[in-house]
Amino acid sequence: MKRLFNGKCLFSLTTLHLSRQKKRSNYHTKANFIEKLRNCNHFNAAISTHSSLFKSGLLFDTFTINHLINCYIRLHKTGHAQQLFDEMPEPNVVSWTSIIAGYVDTGQPKFALWLYTKMPESSVVPNDFTFSTVINACSILADLETGKKIHTHIELLGFQGNLVVCSSLIDMYGKCNDPDGARRVFDLMEYRNVVSWTSLVAAYAQNARGHEALQVFREFSSLMRESPNHFMLASVINACASLGKLVSGKVAHGAVIRSGHEINDVVASALVDMYAKCGCFSYSDKVFRRITDPSVIPYTSMIVGAAKYGLGKLSLQFFDEMIERRIKPNDITFVGVLHACSHSGLVDEGLKHLNSMYEKHGIMPDTKHYTCVVDMLSRIGCLDEAHRLAKSIRVNPDEGALLWGTLLSASRLQGRVDIAVEASKWLIESNQQVAGAYVILSNTYALAGEWENANSLRSEMRRVGVYKEPGCSWVENKDSTYVFYAGDLSFERGSEVLSLLKDLERRMKEKGYVGGSMGLVFVDVEQEAKEEIVGLHSERLALAFGLISMPKGITIRVMKNLRMCKDCHEAFKLISEIVEREIVVRDVNRFHHFKNGSCSCMDFW
Repeated sequence: MKRLFNGKCLFSLTTLHLSRQKKRSNYHTKANFIEKLRNCNHFNAAISTHSSLFKSGLLFDTFTINHLINCYIRLHKTGHAQQLFDEMPEPNVVSWTSIIAGYVDTGQPKFALWLYTKMPESSVVPNDFTFSTVINACSILADLETGKKIHTHIELLGFQGNLVVCSSLIDMYGKCNDPDGARRVFDLMEYRNVVSWTSLVAAYAQNARGHEALQVFREFSSLMRESPNHFMLASVINACASLGKLVSGKVAHGAVIRSGHEINDVVASALVDMYAKCGCFSYSDKVFRRITDPSVIPYTSMIVGAAKYGLGKLSLQFFDEMIERRIKPNDITFVGVLHACSHSGLVDEGLKHLNSMYEKHGIMPDTKHYTCVVDMLSRIGCLDEAHRLAKSIRVNPDEGALLWGTLLSASRLQGRVDIAVEASKWLIESNQQVAGAYVILSNTYALAGEWENANSLRSEMRRVGVYKEPGCSWVENKDSTYVFYAGDLSFERGSEVLSLLKDLERRMKEKGYVGGSMGLVFVDVEQEAKEEIVGLHSERLALAFGLISMPKGITIRVMKNLRMCKDCHEAFKLISEIVEREIVVRDVNRFHHFKNGSCSCMDFW
């Protein structure tokens, strides 16, 4: 009896031992397979591991299948991943999140969102990674409506306090042009980290609300002990660029140096762009030359920056240097190249580069490239050729607005009423740049002496409630920005500005200047009234304020929201000589650097 008992005991222990050995063996087998899947970088290897898993009987293990799905997704084989997912008896939240993320990562965000709608049918509850993934899909699509619905799901399931989810929501609202929605999410967060702060800064910067972006950055710097990351710094620098705030940009550059992000490609490119847009192209060049191995992004920033300054040949030199270093240009690079040729009268070079886009670099020209060519042809007086090119391009309203707007501006400058009428009609019917189209067409009629048509169009504007965007200019003095509107002298030191402008007007006339003679004041009034109206353009008010506010020797930098008129351009050349001061003006199209009576654009803009 004792022997039998001992025999049973021995059998039982042996069975237990073998069972444990088998489990241990299965565990090691599974671990080996998972390690292979994590390190797998080739499709054939993934197929081989998949086959081995099937033979070993592990293809029904959810944990292992999830790793196989992730492997296929990493190799961009979403079809294989989807088939595996469809065959799973009980996919869990990791399975769902993995396949959804796979479609987002491979450029199929719409399908990812459709899959998300199917999750409730399987009774699987999304987790924080699921929500951050589908919110990212909404960001890519700029789908605010779906994003708000998912936000509601997040609140219902109690994830509104999750740091990762909230940061994704802030980013989504920013990319869907709703920075106020981003702010509401941010304000309700109990805990914030550098990612959530960065998302809010970017939300404001991306939506042309640079002042708020800078204010959030100041709050972050005073409240948080963490250093800003390179994404935040790039957004802050971009905000400074859009506002033309050189002083704030230099402060941000200091933060970049202190944080050790100066060699970061994205930050360096933002700095290059910021200094260029603030009228300091020489600073852009210094930052660029410090980049050890510049990619296409900083090169493109330099090409575009030089183009905006009218330095067409320099812009093309940067492009040639980039090609020599075997850096592949992108579509934006060619926008800069064509823009450079347009603003410097380099038509033959521009057409050569247009033809090389697809032949040499595999980039198909699109509307933005042809718009540059239309501008290029218009500037040298080939308006009929530009008109034919514009009509030959099929565009949707959003893409065509810049194309036909460019043609409309050119037809106004050259007094071509026929083309101006066609271009403005296209814009108005497409509901694009409606106010600008009405104004430019009215001014074209006025230039041609067709006052009845001009006045009729102005009456039509009043009837339908269309108003021209008011022209404004601004200057930065120390860390403050001063904004000026045409004809408005109600600001502090307004009387001093008016007195200086009258004195400058007198001294300019001594040099042969005739105010209001450039044909760009389109109201039927006496010559004296024309001079007074032009003399109080916003850029002149800004310049005069700069002259009385800033010490002698400091370059005055004026930013303007519209195109600088020819009359003010002529006046600024003379003023730069009279006051012996360098003046930089950034208008909506380009930069003008006035010095010793001449402009860097060589009167070609």
